[in-house]
Amino acid sequence: MAGLIIMTFGIAMMIKAELGSAPWDVLHIGMQKQFGLTVGTWSIVMGILIIAATAVMRKEAPQAGSIINMLLVGIFIDIFMLLLPTPELFINQLMMLFIGIIVIGYGIGIYIAPECGAGPRDSLMITLQEKTGWKVSRVRGIMEVVVLVVGWLLGGTVFIGTLLFCFGIGQVVGFAMPQTKKLVQYLIERGGKGENINKGTVRTHHYDRIGKEIR
Repeated sequence: MAGLIIMTFGIAMMIKAELGSAPWDVLHIGMQKQFGLTVGTWSIVMGILIIAATAVMRKEAPQAGSIINMLLVGIFIDIFMLLLPTPELFINQLMMLFIGIIVIGYGIGIYIAPECGAGPRDSLMITLQEKTGWKVSRVRGIMEVVVLVVGWLLGGTVFIGTLLFCFGIGQVVGFAMPQTKKLVQYLIERGGKGENINKGTVRTHHYDRIGKEIR
């Protein structure tokens, strides 16, 4: 959940920089311009449609992780969109764009590391790959191009940020993943030690005021 929140903060930064957004956000912005509602709401609506399509193709109920992913991303995009201003200077917009892409990459790394399930779009990608037998890169590429073109035709913002995201997010995630995996593994192991008396250390100075004090 922390990873998803961090990722949505980066998404909101990219949108507020107004220098072009990721393909799916281009679609959400285009839908907002044509039909109203918020970017986060359209993210949820599209997520519902994608989850339904994936469930039909796989002939099985959607995973809880996909539903939580969809709801959290949409809600927090709108929250951060309300809180973040758009910089007036171009250089500040550019900095916001770069930082947003980096934040998205680390957010993706954190939410993938616990292996609690893929998001709606990732689930669709995996399903299409299984059905077609194509490589994941080909399936994802086609998905992104189709979504980008539709979003652009609807009036979504396509600019330098879109290109930077498409060509740079893979590098950022690849760099962030080893670090986020180590961090998440450390937190999981630390939590296990804190909750399991067999793994935790014996504190000889502890006294619960009931039994005899340890000397």
